[in-house]
Amino acid sequence: MTRKRNLSMLADYYEFTMANGYYQLGLKDEWVVFDMFYRRNPDGGGFVIAAGLEQFIDYLLNLHFDEEDIAYFQSKKIYDEGFLDYLRHFRFSGNVYAVKEGSIVYPNTPLITIEAPLCEAQIVETMLLLTVNHQSLIATKANRMVKAAKGRIIMEFGARRAHGYDAAVFGARAAYIGGIGSTATIAADKAFGIPAVGTMAHSWVQFFDNEYEAFKAYATLYPDNCTLLIDTYDVLDSGLVNAIKVAKEVLMPRGHRLAGVRIDSGDLAYLSKKVRKKLDEEGLHDTKIVASNSIDEYLLESLFDQGAKIDSFGIGERLITARSEPVFGGVYKLAAIKRDDKYQPKIKISENIEKITVPGFKNLYRIYDEEDMGMIDVLALYDETIDHNTPLVDPNKPYKRYYIDPKAKIEKLNIPIIEQGRLIYDLPSLKAIQNNTKANLKRVWDEEKRFHHPHRHYVDLSEKLYQIREELLKAGEIT
Repeated sequence: MTRKRNLSMLADYYEFTMANGYYQLGLKDEWVVFDMFYRRNPDGGGFVIAAGLEQFIDYLLNLHFDEEDIAYFQSKKIYDEGFLDYLRHFRFSGNVYAVKEGSIVYPNTPLITIEAPLCEAQIVETMLLLTVNHQSLIATKANRMVKAAKGRIIMEFGARRAHGYDAAVFGARAAYIGGIGSTATIAADKAFGIPAVGTMAHSWVQFFDNEYEAFKAYATLYPDNCTLLIDTYDVLDSGLVNAIKVAKEVLMPRGHRLAGVRIDSGDLAYLSKKVRKKLDEEGLHDTKIVASNSIDEYLLESLFDQGAKIDSFGIGERLITARSEPVFGGVYKLAAIKRDDKYQPKIKISENIEKITVPGFKNLYRIYDEEDMGMIDVLALYDETIDHNTPLVDPNKPYKRYYIDPKAKIEKLNIPIIEQGRLIYDLPSLKAIQNNTKANLKRVWDEEKRFHHPHRHYVDLSEKLYQIREELLKAGEIT
């Protein structure tokens, strides 16, 4: 019998050894701030699309430990009984601030900030990272493919190549946020309302005595949206010939049209041009050409450079696994601890400059120009007021101070999601999240959308935050 899944135990072991230690040292109720952020855009891109927040919220609101979980910890012989009793009555009581799903985000800016008692903040690390890392990676990859497709339809076909069933379903969700319109995965349709699509596999064609009979049977059963897979044997001399024959002998007499043909192998650019020419010669101008088979954004660019005549794409493994760069390097770092009702900034120092953190309990702002295009992001302390009179510092040019143009718009990006353990944010529909992505992308410069050598979006600090960071670096404080 399968036990009902409790995601509370989906954590790294050290989170609980540390939490147990904090408990025994009397520190469990010390309030702290952790930031979840990433250091580098995947695929050398210009930005990331934030995703996964809803699933993390659901996890937090249902975070609990049952007696089987407690028994597991007892079996390890290292956990204090008081700590285990604390887990028995556990609930998340802290605050969560985050950018909305579908937001455009940049390196070293917090996607999610946790403000909570120390043990609570520590325990949630793994689930936060795996949820947001995975979906942000796939949403970003999907959007790159959508951009490369230049208005053609993309369908997500990746379940059988995904790294497990959760990756298939939540990967489809993330791909939808990134702009893809449908999925082959029924569970994603059932769970999230992402339209499920699909026609036939090679096995359908192979099962029948010949290709024509296979196509004829399918067209008879599904005349309203008949797309035929034409590369089981030979695309041009067999599949296409039989598809046209079925279109004229089976579909047209019944008042239907051949919706499409799909090519799943071979030289897609060459074959699509040949297929389009023949379909047009036969009067099937409205029959679409669908392509699949190991496609990514770079192949899409190449196909259109070659004049491919493809109307839509089914993309699987290179989307659902983000194959070109399958790891999203999000991290979770302590940023501040509460002392005498004030937050004391904390910094992580490293010999690798890119691993030095921005300390403090922070807010994230974006500055838009008069045409509503995002110019820069600004990090500032949570109790600062950011306006056109606030001096800002570019960390790469610290000798220079500047101010926000009076005509520019200032938008706060991180918003309250959970307050004292209670959800205060109205979760949007998945379609609304996808629309949020589309709206936000319109406010991103084309130069940042380039696949090759995109413009770097600047992330500056308020002068006050910059000075704190410099003081901590000079003091050599390491957390």
